[in-house]
Amino acid sequence: MKKHEHERKHEHEADIDVKAGIITVSTSRYERYGRVRGVESLAKIDDPSGNEILNGLKFDVVEYALIPDRGRKVVKTLLEIVEKVDAVVITGGTGLSPSDVTIEAVEPLFEKKIDGFGEIFRYLSFKEVGTAAILSRAIAGVMDGKVVFCLPGSKNAVKLAVSLINDSLKHIISHARGLR
Repeated sequence: MKKHEHERKHEHEADIDVKAGIITVSTSRYERYGRVRGVESLAKIDDPSGNEILNGLKFDVVEYALIPDRGRKVVKTLLEIVEKVDAVVITGGTGLSPSDVTIEAVEPLFEKKIDGFGEIFRYLSFKEVGTAAILSRAIAGVMDGKVVFCLPGSKNAVKLAVSLINDSLKHIISHARGLR
């Protein structure tokens, strides 16, 4: 396929106006700040990963929530926010400790997993941090035509993931909605 044919094939992506939400999963921050909702509240708390997503995403961020590492709370908050946006970026709770439950809570809600996101994220992480990348459980998937990303809580990991999201989100949404 020639370049101009490829560009024409994806012209519909220009019409996609993406609204995004951020969920930070962190019991320690939740214990420090309590319930925090709303994008305007993010600037008032210490949430480096949440702020990295807010400032790094090329899309309109319209929802934010800070929640503890509790599976039911993750599911409840995700279901509330995903109704209002096209994509949700969750940061935190993806590690290997017993309290890290984001993946276990979110993955069963996916209609389709986007395996390539986690694979590319781990590959790029490996280039930056070496074999420590093996610990990453970053995933993405589709729920009712919406895209959900689950990222580690570290600012550097979020920065890397946001670049991937920026480069691919409209294309992913077009496929998830059957617009391709």
